[in-house]
Amino acid sequence: MAIRKSLSFHLWISALLLLFIHGDCFYLPGVAPEDFAKGALLQVKVNKLSSTKTQLPYSFYSLPFCRPEAIVDSAENLGEVLRGDRIENSPFVFRMREPQMCNIVCKTTLDAKAAKDFKEKIEDEYRVNMILDNLPLVVPIKRQEQESATFYQHGFHVGLKGQYTGNKDEKHFIHNHLSFLIKYHQDAQTDSARIVGFEVKPFSVKHEYDGEWMNEKTRLTTCDPHAKRLVLNSDSPQEVKDKEDIIFTYDVQFKASDVKWASRWDTYLLMSDDQIHWFSIVNSLMIVLFLSGMVAMIMLRTLYRDISKYNQLETQEEAQEETGWKLVHGDVFRQPANSDLLCVYAGTGVQFFGMILVTMIFAALGFLSPSNRGGLMTAMLLLWAFMGLFAGYSSARLYKMFKGTEWKKITLKTAFTFPAIVFAIFFVLNALIWGEKSSGAVPFGTMFTLVFLWFGISVPLVFVGSYIGFKKPVIEDPVKTNKIPRQIPEQAWYMNPIFSILIGGILPFGAVFIELFFILTSIWLHQFYYIFGFLFIVFLILIVTCAEITIVLCYFQLCSEDYLWWWRAYLTSGSSALYLFLYAAFYFFTKLEITKPVSGVLYFGYMLIVSYAFFVLTGTIGFYACFWFTRLIYSSVKID
Repeated sequence: MAIRKSLSFHLWISALLLLFIHGDCFYLPGVAPEDFAKGALLQVKVNKLSSTKTQLPYSFYSLPFCRPEAIVDSAENLGEVLRGDRIENSPFVFRMREPQMCNIVCKTTLDAKAAKDFKEKIEDEYRVNMILDNLPLVVPIKRQEQESATFYQHGFHVGLKGQYTGNKDEKHFIHNHLSFLIKYHQDAQTDSARIVGFEVKPFSVKHEYDGEWMNEKTRLTTCDPHAKRLVLNSDSPQEVKDKEDIIFTYDVQFKASDVKWASRWDTYLLMSDDQIHWFSIVNSLMIVLFLSGMVAMIMLRTLYRDISKYNQLETQEEAQEETGWKLVHGDVFRQPANSDLLCVYAGTGVQFFGMILVTMIFAALGFLSPSNRGGLMTAMLLLWAFMGLFAGYSSARLYKMFKGTEWKKITLKTAFTFPAIVFAIFFVLNALIWGEKSSGAVPFGTMFTLVFLWFGISVPLVFVGSYIGFKKPVIEDPVKTNKIPRQIPEQAWYMNPIFSILIGGILPFGAVFIELFFILTSIWLHQFYYIFGFLFIVFLILIVTCAEITIVLCYFQLCSEDYLWWWRAYLTSGSSALYLFLYAAFYFFTKLEITKPVSGVLYFGYMLIVSYAFFVLTGTIGFYACFWFTRLIYSSVKID
């Protein structure tokens, strides 16, 4: 009986771990599948036009594409609006399992402005994004080096550049014929089916027709289902130029698939080289775990020896000649310079830590799968607001320990310092996006929502947290502080604050930089990021690394009789943010093809916000680790 119970428990734990590492594989009850009977109307929606070269999204109808009778906006969540998603209805009419060939959408005549707009978007490699049954449209592309391997590009390019045979002038051609393929999984019991794939092959075709133009009833000579004449290539492409007629057409094919509805996102998610990803993460884990083990062993052995030695010395005459970290016991808990600011940043870091921890857990358990567009960003913003409670509590507790009395002043600083700086940068970047008339610009309604989250939820919660924290009894120091501060002896070159702070940031950055590459790729190269289980493990390693490197450098600092550890502890692990920003700059110049100055400013502006947030997070982890460590060692030795 006991064996059976143990076995079932192990199976349950194994299942949970698998679920945790592959957080994308299952769907919550709230994300219900939709069954479509044969002939049922399928709603195709268009999303933003996106480009990895400019990073500025635009609404689909900002270009003179064919329009439905009335454009209807889909309801978008906060995260979708901030991402620049603009989901609207489209003129495409699909019916389930009813193939269509050479359907005419419309004919449009370009004027000089429309031709210029199309050429600019083709030049900047813009892609059209569409959605069917919550699945994004993809273009299957065969890998040249591997015959069987196919990877999927999100959205199809607006057009392409090329030259006519025997002509060196570069022309712009538009993709005006779309060959859609909808994959479905049929229910064995009923006649209904579920959509499991949405693919397209775009073509550029200069359509021709005989007789008069009769809208959708016109019979094309270049694409005729009656004569079995289909569009299979772009040999006679449609050029973009002034006063040119462009006819937009599409085909729809349906194909039965063995892929079940619950696994339909796997195709989208398994698109990068998995082997490299797994090996690099495991490699990173091994190196960091090894370093952590080494650090922990050195610390335990050295400290154990020190404390025993100090406690033995007390019984001997040598007690008068104290050396090392015990010597500064009368100054180690002396109030640091700018202690108010330290309280503010420690509180903000706790707020950040809580937000990221809860987000990671939810994401790893599949609550924030990519099918829930904008869900991750919405969750992070809401959690940030609610974690204000812990920010207020932490900063007030520290402030009271530093003999502070004006708790309302420290509360206001905690509630406004970090968000105000981020909001100011964000506002400037948003103004730049407005200037480019991009859909990525946050509307005033959404801006008001963000301000409400800050002032209406976060600020009051910071006050509640501060009130509770300030009511708590003060944190007592384990040793008394002398009235007169002792002189700090001259330090060795390697104990120079700037040098040791910069050295301290290398290890935490080393723990995350491989994962950082994948995160940057997902943000700036418009790919899905989904391995939240592994990201959570990397986050735990980051916590351990920040704590350990700060404790080690703090120990060396105290041993050399320098007791000004408060700010140094925060900056030691926080300096990893500097390496993060430098890596972001390296990534910009080596991996991205951004040409517009505005896009460059946007990239560095957003990466500055990310680096600043990373500084606050890692600095707080290091500071609290060192705070715990100093209290622990000074309460372990006998001091007269």
